[in-house]
Amino acid sequence: MGMTQIFDAAGNLHAATVVKAGPCRVAYTRTKEKDGYQAVCLGFGHKKEHRANAAEKGLAKKLSSAPLRHLREFRVNDLKGAAEGQTASVERFTAGEWVDLQGVTKGHGFAGGMKRHNFKGGPASHGASDRERAPGSLGSRRSLGRVLPGQRMAGHWGVETCSVQKVKVLKIIPEENLILVNSGIPGATGSMVYITLTNKKTPKPPAPPSGKKAKKDVVKAAGKPAAKK
Repeated sequence: MGMTQIFDAAGNLHAATVVKAGPCRVAYTRTKEKDGYQAVCLGFGHKKEHRANAAEKGLAKKLSSAPLRHLREFRVNDLKGAAEGQTASVERFTAGEWVDLQGVTKGHGFAGGMKRHNFKGGPASHGASDRERAPGSLGSRRSLGRVLPGQRMAGHWGVETCSVQKVKVLKIIPEENLILVNSGIPGATGSMVYITLTNKKTPKPPAPPSGKKAKKDVVKAAGKPAAKK
């Protein structure tokens, strides 16, 4: 939805991205016995019936709702509590958790090497007026005879699936189904983003001071005694 800033309990200022994460409906489930894997498919948003295909209309009829606009399967270890038609809210997340975010980056159209890959470009003097923004030689000689895959060149920039891992959840607003995360998210304002709990190693909270360091902190907090007049 956009970005804002909030203060934590210690008075530190954090930049936050606001994500509207619901309400989502459980469209269907996958089981190991029938499908070979366990997953829950969540649906978000609705669209007009004449814009839905036959499969989407059939699913909407089964759920007794309008056709769902966005559908996405999420692999899970346990299907307990996930029933078709059930509503999933942001209360499944809590502040302080670490999540992964996945979205589609903004599209920039066809871009040259300088804009797409930050190339330096050619010299702007000595008569080479048409080579100032050219990428230059690829270094492909006779022994190679081809362009290697992944060569940085001009081309379409953006509209790629991109993930941001290990992002901290700053705040949950359940009455409005909002999640505030401490990071930017790939994509434009209003685009879709998929949120999952991270499986990366997350940082541990700082341990309370002990020993000599704790004594020094106590002395500093006490301050110097007032001088006698």
